[in-house]
Amino acid sequence: MSDAPVSQHRLTRRVQFHETDLAGVVHFSCYFRYMEEAEHALWRAAGLSIHPKDAEVGWPRVHASFDYHRALRFEDEFEVWIRIVAIDEGTIRYTCQLSRGETRIATGRFTIACASRQPNQPMRRTAIPPEIRARLAAAAGGTADDDEPLA
Repeated sequence: MSDAPVSQHRLTRRVQFHETDLAGVVHFSCYFRYMEEAEHALWRAAGLSIHPKDAEVGWPRVHASFDYHRALRFEDEFEVWIRIVAIDEGTIRYTCQLSRGETRIATGRFTIACASRQPNQPMRRTAIPPEIRARLAAAAGGTADDDEPLA
């Protein structure tokens, strides 16, 4: 693990049978799982866990969207590229691209908020802890509104 903050991560995976519908096409909801799986891998690459035991903060999703360009099918191997495009006091915004070779499959965006987790208390937005902020960074040149393929 590098001491430099992490801003992006690539994850390669294969479509599993249970992720497909009767036509053999990946169900649209799986794309959100793929994006989240890549997010968790990005955090691990930064030496973090998004949900460590006894964590004082949690990360609820406050926005998520996908645009679908091509279908994925059973046993297709594909890449999920996730990139942090913005970090402010209490939120992290990501953009994500799924591709198979040179073919863009889908593009997604989501935002997570940092929220305090206190026993018997409702979750409330809070500042991102400094130790997390030090290990994550926004990618240079990225914006949360990017619809262009990631390079």
